[in-house]
Formats: sequence, C-alpha cells, structure tokens
Amino acid sequence: MTAGGRTGHGQAAVAGAESLLTAAVLIAVLGLYLYLVAQARRRNPVQGWNRWRTGSFATGIALLAVALLPPVASFAHADFRGHMVQHLLVGMYAPLALVLGAPITLLLRRLPPARGRRLSAVLHSRPARVPTHPLVALLLSTGSLAVLYFTPLYGLLTGQPGGHWILHLHFLLSGYLFAYVIAGPDPAPARPAVPVRLVYLGLAIAAHSVISQMMYGGFGVDVHVPVTQLRSGAEIMYYGGDVAELLLAAALVATWRPEHRASEGAPA
Repeated sequence: MTAGGRTGHGQAAVAGAESLLTAAVLIAVLGLYLYLVAQARRRNPVQGWNRWRTGSFATGIALLAVALLPPVASFAHADFRGHMVQHLLVGMYAPLALVLGAPITLLLRRLPPARGRRLSAVLHSRPARVPTHPLVALLLSTGSLAVLYFTPLYGLLTGQPGGHWILHLHFLLSGYLFAYVIAGPDPAPARPAVPVRLVYLGLAIAAHSVISQMMYGGFGVDVHVPVTQLRSGAEIMYYGGDVAELLLAAALVATWRPEHRASEGAPA
C-alpha cells in the first residue's frame, strides 16, 4: 500500500470515528430529553408534557444529525456550499427547534422543588442578563459572521483538525442563544417585550442580508474558495437564512400576548 493510500485510509477511519461519536452524543441527548419527558409525565400525569415540544426537540436533533453526519459533513469539508448548508442547519434551523422543545422548563419540572428554585434564581440572576440581552445574542450569532468571513478567521479554523468543531459549537450555541432570547418558551431574565424583540430580529435579518450580499459580490470577503462556490454559498446563506428567520418570527408572534392597560374600559 502506498503512503497516499495509508493516509487516505487513516483519514477515512478518523472520519468514521467522528461520525460514530457524533451520532452517539446526539442519541444520548435525545434519550436524556425523552427520559425527562417520561419522568415529568409520571410525576404529574394531569399536566403531562406537550407532544409538540417533544417533536420539536427531536426535530432539532435530527437536523443536527443531517448537518454533522455524512453525506452533508463530507460535502462541507470539500465545498464551501456544503459549509453554508451546515451553518444554516447547525446555527439557525436546529437551534430554533431545540429551543421550542423548552428543555429548561422540562428540567425545572423534573427537579426537586429546592433545586428548581435554585436553578430559577440562576436564570433570573443579574449575571445571566448579560448573555441573554438581545444585543449580545445578536452580536454573537449574526455579528460573528462578519468576523468569520471578512477576516482570516475562517481559513485559520478550517485549516486546523478541530477547527470545524469549534465552528459547529459556536454556531449551535450562539444560534440557540438568539432563538432563546427572541422566541424561547423557557424562562429568561428580563426578556424584552415582543415589539422590542421584533426590532432585534429585524436587525438580524438586515445584517444577515448585507453579509450574504457582500459575500456574493466579493466585497472584503476573506474566504479562499472558487468564485462559483463563494457565490452559491452566499445565495444559500441569503435565501436559507430568510426562511429560518421567518420561522423564528412566526415562533415569536405565536407568543404574542398583548398587554391591556389597567385604564382600558374604565369610566372617563
């Protein structure tokens, strides 16, 4: 066997091991969620647990599996268009589905009352208000894309063995944080009113659009791939991002509860 053949065989073995580990982690997370659902239903059969939330969380895990396992994962390593598909699935679609599964609420339902109160206190604490502020979430999710694609950062990360996983983790966590702040059913510290969150969502849509259009035109972009891949990736980001943000807007509007002033209906 030639040296090139041994190298290719070794890379295939590493990729196979990564796929198995990824699948095992995703199955374990879904299994833990389903276990907590069963425990919550057993603890309070009358209240139960919303099946739509379970289905949403399972959908999020399935989307992560599609993004992080072959053939999409293999495509993403070889083609910028595959990377952009991964970005949308890991950073926008899967986080929204996971957030709508309300995992924090499920955990609070399962914990003993004393531990539940402690977790609630942490969630509503002053330090927790910094990362859960819409502006911070916006900068971490959408703002970081400008840093990634208009500086040498993309090339540095994708050139390292574990760089792709750093990107995946950032996309997932920042996307989850933004979806949680904007439309999450779970408790959050000082979540702004719906109109304010709509403004931040509008800013995210505008920034996402500008970044993808600049990438398509090649203005300031620092991603060294063929032009056809760059432009197609930008189109995937533009149109796929629009759909994801419309879904996020729909989830936000679904939580709209107009506040009635105390003076309404009172005699003049």
